[in-house]
Amino acid sequence: MLSDKMETALSTQMNKEFYSAYLYLSMAAHSQFVGLKGAANWFTVQYQEEMVHFNKFFAYVLDSGAKVKLMAIEKPPVEFKSLKDMFEQTLKHEKFVTKCIHDLVDLARQGKDHPTETFLQWFVTEQVEEEANAGTALARIKLAGEQGLFLVDNELAARVFTPPAAAADANAP
Repeated sequence: MLSDKMETALSTQMNKEFYSAYLYLSMAAHSQFVGLKGAANWFTVQYQEEMVHFNKFFAYVLDSGAKVKLMAIEKPPVEFKSLKDMFEQTLKHEKFVTKCIHDLVDLARQGKDHPTETFLQWFVTEQVEEEANAGTALARIKLAGEQGLFLVDNELAARVFTPPAAAADANAP
């Protein structure tokens, strides 16, 4: 059974994961609008991953016998200066989410909530990948400059969504 404090913290994290999905969907829409179909694909895949994250938290809270408390989702930005700007914001956002996950792990440890700490380890590892993906894309955009944007956009188009393996995650909805 989750403590009231952990139940609230997990619901708050669900809100952050849903906002993340919303943010990346906004970036996908903007990318598509300005003709960056590869970036639109990359951000759509990112949106799908964030929804998986949300659903993992959702299922875990319910499986723990706790109540899911959905909250209003903040409106994401809809205008972006450039592809570089979007990936700078993405990396900054992923670093924020990483800190939030680490704070949840700390809360679980303080409360001796071993099941939740174990559950959160998947997210700790996932955030390393999230930051690396955003950082790599940003580095390539910076290296390519405006002249190489077409090549980078084509590379971003190759990203595909791969759902987590069902056997590896008993908490998947």
